[in-house]
Amino acid sequence: MTGARASVYEAVLARRSYSKVTEEAPTTAEVERLLEAAATAADHAGLAPWRVIELRGRARERLGDALALAAANAGADADAAASQRSKPLRAELLLAVVVSYRESHKVERWEQEVAAAGVAHLLTLLLDDAGWGAMWRSGPHTRTPEVAAAHGLGADEALLGWIYVGGIPSGARRERHATVDLAERHTVLAAD
Repeated sequence: MTGARASVYEAVLARRSYSKVTEEAPTTAEVERLLEAAATAADHAGLAPWRVIELRGRARERLGDALALAAANAGADADAAASQRSKPLRAELLLAVVVSYRESHKVERWEQEVAAAGVAHLLTLLLDDAGWGAMWRSGPHTRTPEVAAAHGLGADEALLGWIYVGGIPSGARRERHATVDLAERHTVLAAD
């Protein structure tokens, strides 16, 4: 294993989600630098079927209003709908990950969603490596018309969720993820 590969391996093992972050956040220039690297994610036919939308300040409040409206329109009671309003305020920066479907006779829509998700996952790794706390969140209202309108999504776009980004609180634990039972998750197809 080369040094570069060991570094990626260690970064993947070290990555953690932070449900609570401080008010610090990377600048737009920092986000763009990380996105440039995240854009190297696997992408069949090089369609780049994704985009990332930054939400800061009042934009997060408008998202909260859209989430509350979506919850109310889905039949939630007033308290449940109101609780949606504060969710985007958990971090100073939200990065909305959007799949932007492209016409293709080779690459199906599900594969374009996977490409966009790959960019999002690499972005969380890069944010972690740069010293930022991040957590990819979604929820029952992620793909509602109210939330799509709040993001200005086009007719051929869908929201995959948001990466909440901020500083890592002092004293936050960097525990290892629970290991998976590879006997249940990894098999080898017989050659016969």
